[in-house]
Amino acid sequence: MAIRNLITIVLLLLSSAATAEPSTAATEIEHLITAVGESDCTFERNGKSHDAEAAESHLRMKYRRGRRHAATAEKFIERLASKSSMSRKPYLMKCPNEAAVPSGEWLQARLTELREAHAEAGQ
Repeated sequence: MAIRNLITIVLLLLSSAATAEPSTAATEIEHLITAVGESDCTFERNGKSHDAEAAESHLRMKYRRGRRHAATAEKFIERLASKSSMSRKPYLMKCPNEAAVPSGEWLQARLTELREAHAEAGQ
């Protein structure tokens, strides 16, 4: 009987974990990827410019494949969204009427804005 109870508890825990809210890191990373796609910026990758939609798609693919390397939003920025994993060249964000900046710097600024907005909202 004790084993049956233990199995029931384990199954309940697994079930509740599967339906839990996404982690803060996953939510923040999703916000960052979406921010790239909704920006008016171009994304320079390996010397070629890509529109915001293509940049969003590329970052989603990298996150999907490398999720295990991105336990936090900072790790996502550092390990997946700042440079090419092939050439190691930094990605750049080129926004209208602004100087080009490394994507890691641009994404860190968006992350800071998101966290400040949450803090102001009391979340």
